[in-house]
Amino acid sequence: MFTGIVTDVGEVADVTPNNHTRRITVVSRYDAGTIDLGASIAFDGVCLTVVAARNRADGRSEIEVDAAAETLALTTAAEWAKGRRINLERALKIGDELGGHIVSGHVDGLAELIAVEPIGETVKLTFRVPPTLARFVAVKGSVCLDGTSLTVNTVEGDTFSVLLIPHTLTVTTWGDRQAGDKINVEVDLMARYVARLREADASL
Repeated sequence: MFTGIVTDVGEVADVTPNNHTRRITVVSRYDAGTIDLGASIAFDGVCLTVVAARNRADGRSEIEVDAAAETLALTTAAEWAKGRRINLERALKIGDELGGHIVSGHVDGLAELIAVEPIGETVKLTFRVPPTLARFVAVKGSVCLDGTSLTVNTVEGDTFSVLLIPHTLTVTTWGDRQAGDKINVEVDLMARYVARLREADASL
């Protein structure tokens, strides 16, 4: 489990195809000595398993993960290339502060960033999501976009907007994003269960 609070911005150092998977190496400020093999880390909101981790001479670390065929098909992982910056979050520990919302790291689909609008020191981002996901997005509700827990400001049909403060723009990759970019989206877990319960009640 994760919270959607980004704790580091990594950089893709290498991508190596291997049959139906890709071995992805990301440089991070995390201490490799504190990362167990098999640990889960969210990469732009995608929960991936660490298969290797080592510290570098420059004080940073290299973390290796494998992206399977389904991950490559359903997330932006297929687009990751050397030099791309990635939002990172380590798995939640019992007793950690839950600053965002409960995030599983299981991406539901891709949103399209359709507009970037500076408003004073903030930036308004507008997204379009598939109709199957749009029903889970509500005003003042939470949504996880590229691993970042964000609050929904407006909803209109299959589009919605969020407002980013300067701090979020500084400590995440959102300053890199442009209109037309594909974004990993995970809808709020509670919204998903509420919708399922309503469907079950309607079938009785």
